[in-house]
Amino acid sequence: MTAKEIRQAFLNFFEQKQHHVVASAPIVVKNDPTLMFTNAGMNQFKDLFLGEAAIKYARVTDTQRCLRVSGKHNDLEEVGIDTYHHTMFEMLGNWSFGDYFKKEAIEWSWELLTEVYKIPKDQLYVTYFEGDEKQGLEKDQEAYDLWKQYVDESHILPGNKKDNFWEMGETGPCGPCSEIHVDCRKDEEKALVNGATLVNADHPQVIEIWNNVFMQFNRLKDGSLQSLPAKHVDTGMGFERLVRVLQEKTSNYDTDVFQPMIQFIAEKSGIPYGVDEKTDIAMRVMADHIRAISFVIADGQLPSNNKAGYVIRRILRRAVRYAYTFLNFKEPFLNQLVPLLADQFKGVFDGLVAQQDFVQKVVLEEEVSFLRTLEKGINLFNSYINSESDSSKTYGFSIDSISGEEPLKDRMILGSFAFLLSDTFGFPIDLTELMAREKGWSVDLKAYEQALKKQKDDSRAATAIDTGDWVIVNADDQSEFVGYDDLEIETEILKYRKVKAKGKEQYQIVLRQTPFYAESGGQVGDTGRLEDHSRQFWVDITDTKKENGLTVHFADILPDNLEGKFWAVVDEDKRVLTEDNHSATHLLHAALKQVLGQHVNQKGSLVNADYLRFDFSHFAKVTEEELAQIEVIVNQKIRANIKLKEQRNVPYQDAIESGVTALFGEKYGDFVRMITFDDHFSKELCGGTHVKATGQIGSFKIISESAVAAGVRRIEAITADKAEQYFLDQRRELGHLKALLNGSKDLSASVQALLDENARLKKEIEKTTLERVGNLKNEIVHHVRGINGVNLIARHIDLQSADAIKNLAFSLKDMVDNLFLVFTTEIDGKPGITVMLSDGLVRQGMNASNIVRELGKEIQGGGGGQPFYATAGGKNPADLAKVLEKAESFIPQG
Repeated sequence: MTAKEIRQAFLNFFEQKQHHVVASAPIVVKNDPTLMFTNAGMNQFKDLFLGEAAIKYARVTDTQRCLRVSGKHNDLEEVGIDTYHHTMFEMLGNWSFGDYFKKEAIEWSWELLTEVYKIPKDQLYVTYFEGDEKQGLEKDQEAYDLWKQYVDESHILPGNKKDNFWEMGETGPCGPCSEIHVDCRKDEEKALVNGATLVNADHPQVIEIWNNVFMQFNRLKDGSLQSLPAKHVDTGMGFERLVRVLQEKTSNYDTDVFQPMIQFIAEKSGIPYGVDEKTDIAMRVMADHIRAISFVIADGQLPSNNKAGYVIRRILRRAVRYAYTFLNFKEPFLNQLVPLLADQFKGVFDGLVAQQDFVQKVVLEEEVSFLRTLEKGINLFNSYINSESDSSKTYGFSIDSISGEEPLKDRMILGSFAFLLSDTFGFPIDLTELMAREKGWSVDLKAYEQALKKQKDDSRAATAIDTGDWVIVNADDQSEFVGYDDLEIETEILKYRKVKAKGKEQYQIVLRQTPFYAESGGQVGDTGRLEDHSRQFWVDITDTKKENGLTVHFADILPDNLEGKFWAVVDEDKRVLTEDNHSATHLLHAALKQVLGQHVNQKGSLVNADYLRFDFSHFAKVTEEELAQIEVIVNQKIRANIKLKEQRNVPYQDAIESGVTALFGEKYGDFVRMITFDDHFSKELCGGTHVKATGQIGSFKIISESAVAAGVRRIEAITADKAEQYFLDQRRELGHLKALLNGSKDLSASVQALLDENARLKKEIEKTTLERVGNLKNEIVHHVRGINGVNLIARHIDLQSADAIKNLAFSLKDMVDNLFLVFTTEIDGKPGITVMLSDGLVRQGMNASNIVRELGKEIQGGGGGQPFYATAGGKNPADLAKVLEKAESFIPQG
């Protein structure tokens, strides 16, 4: 069977078992503060397990794109080295929400594997939870008894809490699980070692392929377990591992999931796959990583230097580094894999197919950028080795020493320097070790690991959130949002909990009904007040967010009496201004498509009461003429006062067929909300709040256009009173300029005349300065002091141009052999030092960068540069004379 046939057979099997087939959720997680990426098939159903959303289908099946780069067996640096772990992978799954339980889950998993996929029964081992006395958890006898109906008891193995008790996190739904493992070894190996001893022992040929989780409990913050009101089934089967088993391969990478890309890489590199382990690993890394990179970008997350963007940039750079180092790809190549990947997933994940060109261009730009960075890192490494000292300061880098780091042994690279290469230039430690070995050096791995651990610990501490258990006030399964129609309602508190993040304590409150819009789709959450029924006491709602579909209100304190009725009151002024900006983004999106082309798609947005920010796909700077045209279109639509056409609960497919704009990377349900401003202009799927008619926006003004990332531009704009204030400020500024120019009627001509006059005066100053430099040069060259074969020039220079001083120094270098030059200067009250050395003195061991750093201490400053030329600045001009006195001390004694 091909990979596509295997995937479809799974979905067909469970569809025949009355499961509803759902689409994969985006790999980039939104509205869940505990996750950046979807890391398991159950993530999109988390709100169902928590009882925070209504169950539409009691039985569900899907194939889910997942990403894991940390945790057990998922360290990024290990991917590609073994044969069965990946960054991005597909999780085949079937779920029961309060419907069937262990009996059916076990029966159907066995039926699918042995009767549909025809895996020999004697190759399969199953596990069950053996119990845990400390936790008060009994052995899962039910699962054991059910498996005995299908499996020989010698193939039914007990598992401990680590392997056979699944938990969503420190708190939340959990329960025993039953894994299915397959022994892929050759018969002669099986005869020597019993497969049962290799289950969960990290054997590369005895691997887990399916996990059936039986959710029975809810873990509370104090560690205790509560029985869930309804029992659920959550299963996950690794698609890539399953394909490997069915195609009888010893490695996931040998299947038709990866081989097309690997063979393409082999062909283009001219290096065959399967000959050398180093080049094989490089090809596996590239074939694996391009999947994670492409799907994350397609789902809306661009590479960046923080959070999820940093993770994907790190994955991309690792792939490029392997291509560069082991496959000799010195030019961008990784992006060429995107079309192959898109074709492979056609009909499965069509979002990548639709955005193939965009994704490929983003990857290309990232490659170009990183190859430059990689070259810099290699040069820095070579400089470090060649100088046998901390030469990173010469390149403008400072290396933070590690607490407790031991002194270097001979020819050993500082652990903190190895960490700098890793963190700043993307050099994994194995590359630094390889480069070091080639030079006859080693790396202080202990100090490197210490620095790496510190970074991880700091990162965890910065993002740590201490979340308490929910305290139920009024029992109810659902909370309803009514904020499209009302900004003030009577309601009740359903539950609350205390959270602590970055040292600040807050409360999260859930209401039975709420008019507060929770942050989503780029629109910020509402603020306002929760007033008691007398309306004399209240707490401020400081923010509103979504968590797994639940609307959560943030407050610094709780009401004194949590029971009874409350008035939930949204800050209307802030909401109205936010709506102005949100509706304006829809008009802007449509205008961008009209002016720039239909390739424009939203790539991110921020909408609040002050301004709007809109990121979109476009591979060129938007010209001033285009921006003006866009502004005109948007303002025309505002003046037309187009009425909002809002349609709720529209079947998703009907909406798509109507020509609505849907955003990539969003998870839409079976029914959606359509926002239309003129059927022929702007029609989008959107859950945000909007103006009733465009005239409310008032006016629209673009205040900036810039690049965000490769292929992504950003427009920031203002509307309503902020736009009005902008125009008033511009008018005031214009009046001020006119006054400065004596009431000129032609400001452009007057300013141009000033610029021309300024340019003329600059040229005169430059001419005068050049003449002074020439005179000084001729004067100074006759006052050289010869000391131990070195020609010293040390004097204060009265020039007010740093460029002129530099030119003077280089001119003297050409005129004087064995030159050691030290200039002191004072420009605009700031002291400076210039050091120049002839090439011959540099070869003898003198270093201008080291000298200027020492001299800079005399003026309470510092600097650096190159071995032959360096500069320094400082704070204390009074001690410039000491610099000149000290200069002679750097001349080697004969």
